[in-house]
Amino acid sequence: MSVSSEQSRQRLIVPALGGLYSALRDGAETLLRAVAGGFLAIHGSSKIMNPFGAAEMVEGLGFYPGAFWSLLLACAEFFGGIFVALGFLTRPAAFAGLFVLLVTVWFHWVTMGQGFSGAEKSLLWSAMLFFFVIRGGNRHSVDAQIGKAF
Repeated sequence: MSVSSEQSRQRLIVPALGGLYSALRDGAETLLRAVAGGFLAIHGSSKIMNPFGAAEMVEGLGFYPGAFWSLLLACAEFFGGIFVALGFLTRPAAFAGLFVLLVTVWFHWVTMGQGFSGAEKSLLWSAMLFFFVIRGGNRHSVDAQIGKAF
């Protein structure tokens, strides 16, 4: 056990839980990545079936040409979600999803005037994906298995 782990245990109210927390840390992070990516892929599955279907909507948000951005939106959500879930090209895939979600935060909060209540799910998803932009896929990822990360 490292000195920092030992110091962390000493600060716990129940020090005996330190071993459990250490043992579950990587698994919890992997579960969060798999859930965030899986849910993003599920959310994007309808868009990938009709990748140009959101063209009018994205043009309404100021993204031209709509067909290009609609295709990018569908791919970022569906394929990016799968990549995040697997931990393959984790950082760029999470970044693409984060960009999409920050646009939805703007849309709900500012454009639609819904404030926090309209944007809170997108904010939560954004926070999860930001975590993986910074941390990458961890040791339980395809990135780690191939020995390369972005």
